[in-house]
Amino acid sequence: MDQTDQTDQTDHMDHMDHTDRVRKSRDYPQNVMFEETRANVPLAERLRPRNIDEVIGQTHLLGPNKPLRVAFESGEAHSMILWGPPGVGKTTLARLMADAFHAEFIALSAVLSGVKDIREAVETAQIHRANGRQTLMFVDEVHRFNKSQQDAFLPHVESGLFVFVGATTENPSFEVNSALLSRAAVYVLKSLTDDEQRELLDRAQQELGGLTFTDEARDALIGSADGDGRKLLNNLEIVARAAARQNTTEINGALLGSALAENLRRFDKGGDAFYDQISALHKSVRGSNPDGALYWFCRMLDGGVDPRYLARRIVRMAWEDIGLADPRAARIALDAAETYERLGTPEGELALAQAIIYLAVAPKSNAGYNAYNEARRFVSKDQSRGVPVHLRNAPTRLMKELGYGHDYRYAHDEPDAYAAGETYLPDNMREPHWYQPTPRGLEGKIGDKLARLAELDAQWRSENKPKKG
Repeated sequence: MDQTDQTDQTDHMDHMDHTDRVRKSRDYPQNVMFEETRANVPLAERLRPRNIDEVIGQTHLLGPNKPLRVAFESGEAHSMILWGPPGVGKTTLARLMADAFHAEFIALSAVLSGVKDIREAVETAQIHRANGRQTLMFVDEVHRFNKSQQDAFLPHVESGLFVFVGATTENPSFEVNSALLSRAAVYVLKSLTDDEQRELLDRAQQELGGLTFTDEARDALIGSADGDGRKLLNNLEIVARAAARQNTTEINGALLGSALAENLRRFDKGGDAFYDQISALHKSVRGSNPDGALYWFCRMLDGGVDPRYLARRIVRMAWEDIGLADPRAARIALDAAETYERLGTPEGELALAQAIIYLAVAPKSNAGYNAYNEARRFVSKDQSRGVPVHLRNAPTRLMKELGYGHDYRYAHDEPDAYAAGETYLPDNMREPHWYQPTPRGLEGKIGDKLARLAELDAQWRSENKPKKG
């Protein structure tokens, strides 16, 4: 389990333990006992919004006339999947919905719960319904439930026993059962922008009291969170404790650097971030943008991806997007992969980076890629055509007597080593012209040659038309 998952679990359990006390402390700020209790509550919990107007970010969902704003204001609950990165308010929104809809709140964590927990939650919801109360069932990390566990919710979502709200950091199209997905609206939550993080940081400063930040420290703290609001607040708490130990209230770059361990950018080797970033790298190469390609290459290295995986993808890019427009690209990609195998990290990564640059600036062609795909598609659907007799091998006397290889024209014995008018496809199969070279790079010359050969074919056929009897 990575640090993000642990933080999500801790946040979830802390919320279950502290929510009631936090609300009391907000309602009775003059009570010293509650103030002392509040000071022991994690900062992220103390700043959890009490209504949607206090939510920072997600304006595309919570702004005027936006989907979730309309749902809150109408009071009409519906099942949904909240999809977004960690620390952007998925759990908060689910709790605010329960309050807004006057529903009982049941929370399950797919990391910690099993079928038994689901069964108990369903029984609790049935008790609530018997008492005339609606239930909101919140399932955190729903993508971690297997198919049978997800299926367990279906009949109860259909019957209206509870409103289902699932939270996931993974693409629900792949990780949530289609049956459940069809019964829930999907809302995409976004990472907090720098301005939204600054707003959150200002709110946290007021909560902590007394702390000041240099501009450098403020920017570095925001950068360390990478759009994750909970991580920002957790890092702030670490820094605040470090400041207290040093008996200072000013947070500068030096104190921040000593208090926080190196933070890797958000990266999940098996999730959407991984595939999104490799897609961005590939498309930057295809788009002939070396800076963009280098950025995503370094982002993936920074996130911990295996450089050997990147090396394989770089070789694939050379053949898919450059091909015969510049055959040197494939050789350079293979050489870079071999260099990495010999040198390892970090020296070998330089070779991969330079291969990426070369691929980005090389002439582009997907003609070979398209021709291959078209040929495979045709063969997969076509009948099994026989090899024309003149192209068959004739190693035995019988085969020769049957005409195998008869009338085959040996290209090297023809003018310019080309047997004009010869056919190489099965009988009665039209020329498909799958390969259409581009005018870029070497393929421009290949296209010229193929055009010249087509002229020779046409001339030969004109001169060798069968005579009418």
